This record gives sequence, C-alpha cells and structure tokens, in this order.
Amino acid sequence: MPVSVNLDSLLDKAYESSSLQEILDAPVEALAGVSPSDAEALKAAFNVKTVADLGKNKYFQAAVALYELSQAGAK
Repeated sequence: MPVSVNLDSLLDKAYESSSLQEILDAPVEALAGVSPSDAEALKAAFNVKTVADLGKNKYFQAAVALYELSQAGAK
C-alpha cells in the first residue's frame, strides 16, 4: 500500500518535490530553518553532512529517545 506524506513544512522549498531518497541524500540545509552556517557547525561537531547523517547520529537519536520518554511519562 503506497503511503503519501506532505513534508513541505519540514523542507526548504528547493527540496519539496524531491523523493525520500533524494531528501536523505541532501545536505542538512534541505531542512527548513537549517542555514549554511548551521550545516557547517553540524559538520564540524558531529561530521553530519546529509539529512540521513543527522537522522542516524547517535547523539541526536539519544536526545529524541530521552525526550519521547519524558513525554510518555507526562501523560
């Protein structure tokens, strides 16, 4: 079953019509609100170059997991 998701609010306009794989392979600036200087800082600090790199980074995954746990406990 095909699934359709509108990601436009998460992406820079230039990437709104891209496939999921193209977005994952794109530089982190493809995410709305991530500036070139933000991207350089992510690269320098965590060697994050692409959207996929950001998603699989162990520090970001840990932060998301901790946050989600805090929200589950708040309900």
